Amino acid sequence: MNPTSSLTLPNALTLLRILAIPFFAIAVWYGHHWQAFIIFASAGFTDLLDGYIARRFNQRSELGAVLDPAADKLLMTTAFILLAMRTQGMTAPIPVWVAILAITRDGLISFYAFASADRLNDSKFQPSLLGKTSTAMQLIAVSLGLFFNALGYHSWMDPFLPEMYWVVAALALASGIHYFLRATHRSATT
Repeated sequence: MNPTSSLTLPNALTLLRILAIPFFAIAVWYGHHWQAFIIFASAGFTDLLDGYIARRFNQRSELGAVLDPAADKLLMTTAFILLAMRTQGMTAPIPVWVAILAITRDGLISFYAFASADRLNDSKFQPSLLGKTSTAMQLIAVSLGLFFNALGYHSWMDPFLPEMYWVVAALALASGIHYFLRATHRSATT
């Protein structure tokens, strides 16, 4: 990590992603689902881009290590809350119980990482394959939810969406439990 340079291109992209969150929330709230989908997809692209640039051009920083996951959690939490609220024109909401599970998992993990004395120790908080799979499934669920809301309700969505939400919930629970087991095991061995 490069602790001396905070305003790197990846950090600037992350800040843009954070600044896009209110516009995303406004678009969802007022039923502008195509705009919300485009903003969310653009935010996802900047997330991929800032990670690539940070690794490829050695522009990692301590600020980026904190900002990037915070931006991701803030965007996903906002999306889950608003898609569960059944805002204007919403035809394919995310079930409230799925949103609660996903947000609780991320909140508890973030709290534990923040409260940990070793929170800047990268090796302690590396995401597992199960955690990455859970996050990827959440991104897919939110993206499809936004896309289906932009399209409007269609009966072919009925059998697809509930199964996807069950998978999101199961992965959130499994990865949350797995994370705490790993963290507890590491704490006991150090």
